[in-house]
Amino acid sequence: MALVQLDLPDPMVWRGRWAALAAVQAASGHGEQCRALWPLWHYDDGHGSWADLHHLDEGRAVLLGQDRNDSETFYAEASDFFEEKETDLLAGAPEWWEPPVRRVRDAELFLGFVYGFDGSTWHRAEYDLDDGFASVELPVLSADRTRTAIVAAVQQAPGPAGGEPSHESVDALIAAGADADAALVAAVVSSAGWDAEVGAAAARAFHAGGHHLPSA
Repeated sequence: MALVQLDLPDPMVWRGRWAALAAVQAASGHGEQCRALWPLWHYDDGHGSWADLHHLDEGRAVLLGQDRNDSETFYAEASDFFEEKETDLLAGAPEWWEPPVRRVRDAELFLGFVYGFDGSTWHRAEYDLDDGFASVELPVLSADRTRTAIVAAVQQAPGPAGGEPSHESVDALIAAGADADAALVAAVVSSAGWDAEVGAAAARAFHAGGHHLPSA
């Protein structure tokens, strides 16, 4: 069965955005929602929907996850649990897609989508159902979405401080990405009283084991 080609960029295009969002989440004390544990980059929305990017050798990667409400694809254990027809998310896929899938299944998580990047192009299995990827709304898919997620996180800070960070400070943090220092993080989160040093450490984790490419 032929795979379907997807219009997504090289995973490293997302690194600066993912690192910036992780910095803000970690500074707020919610670093478990967005973080790098090489070779894994993790994101979840705090409500059960998530996406993980697994980096493999030779520039390859596997992106997988689930939207808890909108994924209409049921793979393996999810098919049995929900008593729905199974969608084979690995149909036609090369063998290197399977290890990240196995790790997720071993963690007893359900999958709605599995996308593979071969070093130049993204693919998925062929199916007509909504796999939930779009509704996960992964912020790092664009700079605008990342900026919106960062601003929203700071605005939702409890207490009287709150406030909206300047667009300039947020853009500077995104541009620095994995090279962000505490001063750049503080410029975004200072109104919320969060820990900029913890945030900077979370951003730096996106360098571990990775390629030091431009972060923007």
